[in-house]
Amino acid sequence: MISESIVQKIESLALEVATRVGVQIYDIEFSGGAQGRTLRIFIDKEGGPGIEDCTNLSRGLNEVLDADENFIPGGKYVLEVSTPGLERNLKQVWHFEKVIGKKIWLKFTRSLDAAGVENKKIKNAKQVSELLEAVLQEPSVDGEAPSVFLQLSVEGELVKVPLSFVEKAKLVFDFKEGKHDKKSVAPKVKPKQQGKSKSHKNKKR
Repeated sequence: MISESIVQKIESLALEVATRVGVQIYDIEFSGGAQGRTLRIFIDKEGGPGIEDCTNLSRGLNEVLDADENFIPGGKYVLEVSTPGLERNLKQVWHFEKVIGKKIWLKFTRSLDAAGVENKKIKNAKQVSELLEAVLQEPSVDGEAPSVFLQLSVEGELVKVPLSFVEKAKLVFDFKEGKHDKKSVAPKVKPKQQGKSKSHKNKKR
């Protein structure tokens, strides 16, 4: 398992490269074990990134990582750079802010009654797929970071749910809008014969 500190270092490197090539780091995932590990980096930009953007980020990050073979411990891994796709995961506050006014799916750690919802139709719900009306940040009374709330329209009722209640979230793509922001992935290249192997995949969602 890759430690959180290594993931943070990878994120820092990826942010530097992303600034140079004109894209934004949307998310980073490192998954797998002894049978194979994959470092996935998702990028975004105004107007939507394409395959060339994925390739540029992948090439630039490879150059940095290749300079230090021991930067990521544990041997070989696959590097995959892609866009978040149509129904992208929502994790950070700014992820939610970018999709205000759109339909999102949420899975909560607690039912909505814990957020003060009294409507019998929805108070026991732990999953919803509804319109995100707003992202609210309220100052903390103890001087800590502001509390963040998601304001949703659920069954015609405005509901304010703490972001801390959210276990998983993603954008629900509305095909009626006619948008086709397909997932772009950097094209595959032959991996280098080193201690780690990296490939760039070309998939469509």
